[in-house]
Amino acid sequence: MVLGLGNVLQKDDGVGVHALRWLQGEPGLARAADFVDGGTVSFTLLETIEEAKSLIVVDAVRLDARPGCVHVFEGADMDRLLSRPQAGSVHEVSLSEVLDMARLRDGLPARRALIGIEPEGIGWGDTLSAPVHAALPQVTAAVCRVLDGWRHGAV
Repeated sequence: MVLGLGNVLQKDDGVGVHALRWLQGEPGLARAADFVDGGTVSFTLLETIEEAKSLIVVDAVRLDARPGCVHVFEGADMDRLLSRPQAGSVHEVSLSEVLDMARLRDGLPARRALIGIEPEGIGWGDTLSAPVHAALPQVTAAVCRVLDGWRHGAV
């Protein structure tokens, strides 16, 4: 499952949802995964995540890099990133909280990755900044690399 997160009314915070729409239009990817618009995250996603065999999350992530920079974190690296104190979320609940609940219920997908895109700005607006929009092809490439690695046995 590819889960796009973010608020599309908050500029670059919506990059996960914008990327999800972009990915759905890519030839060959439509059959490679289920695509879920997770919006601003809530516990209603818990069962959806627990039902997934594998999970790729696409979201804005602040890591003090240049806007539009694409980061890939898999498995324990993803868990460490989400558990950092400065990993605050503007969402209703954090992704970390939902994944922790899935872990407690023994439903956390063993194969999981976070594709994080460095935002330029978060505020009122329904379009992505130029550098974040320009990163969408890199997001597609990152999702394809992760899926390909999983198909060839990488955990």
